[in-house]
Amino acid sequence: MKLRRLVAFVCVLAGFVIFVSPAWATRYVALGDSYSSGTGTRTYYDSNCQRSVYAYPYLLHNAHPSWTFVQAACSGAKTGDVINTQSSSLTGDTNWVSYTIGGNDAGFSSVITECAQPSWSSDCDGAIDQAQAYITNTLPGRLDLVNNTIKSHSPSAKVIALDYPRLFNGTDCNAFTWFSSHEMTRLNQTADMLKNVTSAAATRAGANFLFRDVIPPFIGHAVCDGGSGSATEWINGLSNPVGESYHPKTTGHANGYYPVVHATTG
Repeated sequence: MKLRRLVAFVCVLAGFVIFVSPAWATRYVALGDSYSSGTGTRTYYDSNCQRSVYAYPYLLHNAHPSWTFVQAACSGAKTGDVINTQSSSLTGDTNWVSYTIGGNDAGFSSVITECAQPSWSSDCDGAIDQAQAYITNTLPGRLDLVNNTIKSHSPSAKVIALDYPRLFNGTDCNAFTWFSSHEMTRLNQTADMLKNVTSAAATRAGANFLFRDVIPPFIGHAVCDGGSGSATEWINGLSNPVGESYHPKTTGHANGYYPVVHATTG
């Protein structure tokens, strides 16, 4: 009789553990643009959004295979896409969220395309001026909307807001691009502006929002560091297909973004 009762108790306990375990599970959602989807790694399991197993969110998933992982980031995404579409992946039991966003709102890829042309056929400074004006005047409000949307869907989640690396080291070693030293300096300054605006927005959003800066680990690993195609170069220069250009390589995600995020989540 005692043995029968013990077996029954163990069965009830096992059922209880199975029932409550989902509440203990950690849920991680990655939001944002191409720097979070994995554009530039050249291998994609979702070609529409260019989502890669080599992107930093998937590397974090590999480090925590028991976590529930949702990759919602998509190449080309703007703040509106996070607010209106990607946010549907957020739930009340989401524990961690990460994102990169804002570069496409500021038209950064178009700026790079403009500045890559010879000076006599482009207006690089004008394009940079326009992007910087947007970053200063409009992007802060857009990031506030993103952060408020995340809070409304996942009020208890810790949110890691990430910036973008500086792309250039002062040398243009790629054929068919004509970046001047002045232009590369201004483009790097634009990355710094994006960093400052993203950081300030995270601070305004409250204690659950954690800004993390990836610029330091990428120093010494910009486009053309060590020469085009060098192992020290963690960011693609001009590439074929062109959409891979000026995005982190697999090394950029593994050595630049991932350690920064993993140091925060554990």
